[in-house]
Amino acid sequence: MSNIARFDQWRSTAFGSITSSYVAIGTPFAHAMRIVQIINGTDGDIGISFDGTTNNVPVLAGGFGLYDITCGQDTNEQFRYQTGTQLFVKYLTAPTSGTVYIVCVYGKGE
Repeated sequence: MSNIARFDQWRSTAFGSITSSYVAIGTPFAHAMRIVQIINGTDGDIGISFDGTTNNVPVLAGGFGLYDITCGQDTNEQFRYQTGTQLFVKYLTAPTSGTVYIVCVYGKGE
């Protein structure tokens, strides 16, 4: 358990690489992430998947989603995004500009 936050390097995919099928966004998580933010900087609606096939999270054009799964935990704090998780993106409406970003926070030493 750590009480020091570390930001991982962001992951991104430019609009021209996003298709109607899921494509990987950056690299798998090298840490057990506590917070994941999905920023849709494109002008199209996108879908996010945590396994490359399941539609998990829609993010409207210019929107974002913030998923802090450790918020409000007791002192046990074992609930995390698993190391090795890979995120995927596809378009719901085709973008013509912009980039999708993934920002992640983990605990130092985790």
